[in-house]
Amino acid sequence: MARMGLLGFVALTFFILASVPRQALASSHGFYARKIFPVEPSSFKGLCSSAVTIHGYECQELEVTTKDGYILSLQRIPEGRRKVSGRETKKQPVIIQHGVMVDGMTWLMNSPEQNLPLILADNGFDVWIVNSRGTRYSRRHTSLDPSINAYWNWSFDEMVTYDLPAVFDYVSKQTGQKIDYVGHSLGTLVALASFSEGKLVNQLKSAALLSPVAYLSHMKTALGVVA
Repeated sequence: MARMGLLGFVALTFFILASVPRQALASSHGFYARKIFPVEPSSFKGLCSSAVTIHGYECQELEVTTKDGYILSLQRIPEGRRKVSGRETKKQPVIIQHGVMVDGMTWLMNSPEQNLPLILADNGFDVWIVNSRGTRYSRRHTSLDPSINAYWNWSFDEMVTYDLPAVFDYVSKQTGQKIDYVGHSLGTLVALASFSEGKLVNQLKSAALLSPVAYLSHMKTALGVVA
């Protein structure tokens, strides 16, 4: 299968995101506001069965536990629908991180032809979709119950300190390669914070940041005040 270069990867990422209807980017429920989006994790099917395998792709449901005990859900799409015959080559891993107040489903709402993870898989990438702590697919902890306040006692800082490093470490160990990263909104904020501190740089090959957020001081909305 043909492999894209770095420029092709970045260009394809921006092209697909530009073609996604705006409502698809904001249609998934969940994030840390449990009183706004109360959910019962057991009531949801996994992302693989609900949005990936139905299109004929292989998909794996995986979990990563952070150093502070949060259990994050990952979905891995190791190859596209057109399997390569003969000699296998290592596929380039790419981590895809969603924005604020959504989860990994936000990337999978469209058909395979307008769906970033599936398009990347069809173009030879080993795709890893992340669901941040507190979202409906990552609402678990080794000792804390989501119904108590202590579970929700965290901020963006913990996502920078614990979540992204845990995901990078896991994917690096599984693939043995440096990682391409795609982040949207919140996914850019945690990445920039990590990169600016020198974290993850040795594990990173490239980063495509969509609607990047570097500073919060000029945000005047209610969400910005909370942030």
